[in-house]
Amino acid sequence: MTSPVAIRPYRPEDRDDLYDICVRTGHEGGDARALYADQDLLPDIFAGPYAHLEADLAFVVDDGTRVVGYIVGTADTVAFVRRFRDAWLPVVADRHPRPKGVPVTADEEMARLLHWPERMVVPELSEYPAHLHIDLLPEYQRAGFGRKLMARLLAALAARGAGAVHLGMVTANTPARAFYDRLGFHEIPVVDPGPLTYLGRRTDVPVC
Repeated sequence: MTSPVAIRPYRPEDRDDLYDICVRTGHEGGDARALYADQDLLPDIFAGPYAHLEADLAFVVDDGTRVVGYIVGTADTVAFVRRFRDAWLPVVADRHPRPKGVPVTADEEMARLLHWPERMVVPELSEYPAHLHIDLLPEYQRAGFGRKLMARLLAALAARGAGAVHLGMVTANTPARAFYDRLGFHEIPVVDPGPLTYLGRRTDVPVC
């Protein structure tokens, strides 16, 4: 009998699946494995630190054999940045050294982001203190699991006292933008957003 797909809290043994999903969805929602020499680089920036530092705000989609999707986040971005620098960078910095000059390769550009967690503190987002990342393998998208993950995290953030949450998405990822729009996110104007669009919503408003 096939086990039902379930949303559940993250467990340490889910780490390899979490990393695999992150890199398989890391290029505008598509597979980024061909873009990076080190397959742990993207997850060490966008998934691992959340599972390590904020495990109580990490939830996964379990298909009965493995994790096929996840959502991670923090209730306090400013505090998270401090913990990232003090408690996460020492764990991964030796593997991903800071580039000595201007980044040339995709790996060097991501390593630059890894060593610059303060980039997450954007003045225009101060009224949205929490932030999140969500990823699902393509074959599990458009089946309601993303909505369920989002509802689970928003409830957890609200319980932690975070009244609003934001995320940064690559502007070119139009399918992701449509997903967030359906869940009630709105665009937050940022003076210099780079390649990202910032979206936000309240945490106490139910996901429709």
